[in-house]
Amino acid sequence: MTEKVGVLGKKPQRRTGVERVVNVPLPTVYGKFQAVGYLDHDRGDEQVALVHGDPGRDRVLTRLHSECLTGDAFGSQHCECGDQLAAALRAVVAEGAGVVVYLRGHEGRGIGLLAKLRAMALQAEGLDTVEANLALGLPVDARDYAVAAGMLQDLGVRSVRLMSNNPRKREALVRHGVQVAEQVPLLIPPCESNITYLRTKRERLDHHLPHLDAVAHLS
Repeated sequence: MTEKVGVLGKKPQRRTGVERVVNVPLPTVYGKFQAVGYLDHDRGDEQVALVHGDPGRDRVLTRLHSECLTGDAFGSQHCECGDQLAAALRAVVAEGAGVVVYLRGHEGRGIGLLAKLRAMALQAEGLDTVEANLALGLPVDARDYAVAAGMLQDLGVRSVRLMSNNPRKREALVRHGVQVAEQVPLLIPPCESNITYLRTKRERLDHHLPHLDAVAHLS
């Protein structure tokens, strides 16, 4: 089977970057949003930004949320992802405007769902989240935020107040042309099931989690 070529005998160029595909009202239990759907031509992922109100262009309250099926959909207490997503959606509604960018393809810090479950099995045997990824021969964090920056730029956002405890998200946005006016903590009370995971994020991944000092009694 031959590949089609253009009139000058050249192969058609593959599309790159992020493309807005659809914008639809999305009422939720947190409030009313516009679900703005995008296609990431570089990775093939379908992405969505939830926009509440008129976010404006500067100092927009924003969350970049990495997909986490176990936390977001199943309420897993192995991590705090589901609670962070809910807290971010509530925060932008309380603010009156803001954006939550939901990043698919970021499962398990970018290693995928099955690999994440395998890493969780190793954590159950005593490895921490960093050691587990490395034991599987996988990167500690494989996420890329170029598509998130592209989505924000398409929405007209120039600078954000970023809801995150992860300094790497801030650095990535700035590197891709979105200024971070402020980093807003998104601290979720830990439980016995995730305290070790959260401490590892603080100690080995540089997440800013000062509230863990108050829960030394958790094992």
